[in-house]
Amino acid sequence: MLNYLRKSGDYMETALIVISVLLIVLVLLQSSKAQDGGQIISGGNAELFSNVKERGSELFLSRLTLLLGLAFFVISLILYLQ
Repeated sequence: MLNYLRKSGDYMETALIVISVLLIVLVLLQSSKAQDGGQIISGGNAELFSNVKERGSELFLSRLTLLLGLAFFVISLILYLQ
């Protein structure tokens, strides 16, 4: 039984690394609403908090990021509790 838990932990650690790399890539692929990071602080971008619907690939990337983030959280919690 202990050997099985060790193997499943190894698979989960590998999955956690893959998910974390995918999360980094997905966050970098998402379009930025602010043209420059300084505009967020100074308030120069009026469209930053506007109600704009995501469509097409932006919606897909946003939902995939959410799902991978949840998977990352759950796997991290399981590995912590083992």
